[in-house]
Amino acid sequence: MSPVIFTVGNFEIRWYSVLIAIAVLISYFMVIREGERLNIKKEFTFNMLFWTLIFGIIGARAYYVLFNLDYYSQNISEIFKVWNGGLAITGGTIAGLVTILIYCKKYKVNSFKVLDIVVIALLLSQAIGRWGNFFNSEAYGISVEYKTLVNLKIIPQFIIDNMYINGTYHLPMFYFESIWCFLGFIILLFIRRMRYIKDGQILSFYLIWYGFARFIIEIFRTDSLMLGSVKIACVMSAIMFISGIIITIIQNKKPKLDCLYNDGLKEEIRF
Repeated sequence: MSPVIFTVGNFEIRWYSVLIAIAVLISYFMVIREGERLNIKKEFTFNMLFWTLIFGIIGARAYYVLFNLDYYSQNISEIFKVWNGGLAITGGTIAGLVTILIYCKKYKVNSFKVLDIVVIALLLSQAIGRWGNFFNSEAYGISVEYKTLVNLKIIPQFIIDNMYINGTYHLPMFYFESIWCFLGFIILLFIRRMRYIKDGQILSFYLIWYGFARFIIEIFRTDSLMLGSVKIACVMSAIMFISGIIITIIQNKKPKLDCLYNDGLKEEIRF
């Protein structure tokens, strides 16, 4: 499977870049639309997403480079070639989270509600973006026999064929994560319409749902970012999972009609 769609002169159009762009655009329109439904001004959301995207990409790349410093310290120019892959979702999520929290604090907006809106689109983006890993032949798991992949029944044949990497077949961990993220996205579309869902509970679902799956997925991946002998994504996933549980407990203790997600924002946002 070629990572390049087509080439014009020395310029390559890669599947990885195109899929990331598609994910960003879809997320943008989803967040804008849901924000308007909850009385969040479009100008606020657009500016927030702009800076979140910028710092999210920087954070995702910086995180990846940091944990591959031996290579990038010897190949400085490669740091900027993000189209070749190497965007760590954990780093992007952390940078994006910090950006949103700062931006919401600046304009005195309920950050829980904003994050609730964002993480739904984020799950869909992750589901789409993982296919960029497929075309780049990365984010795969341990080696297995061909019949193991076939016997799983849920893996399309074209994926199985392209999981033959470096002389052996591998578990398509990108595929499992993509399916899990898409399933979580569908579930959240229903949850966010529930009458008594509170601010922060959609965020907590995301943290628990994704944190749990990513921890399991990282156990089987062979290209994980490492901190010594520890898979750093496993640590971050555990933190996400625990954080989600804590948020759930705190929000559930509030009165039934307090801080409801579908009440919409009441603050007047000025620029």
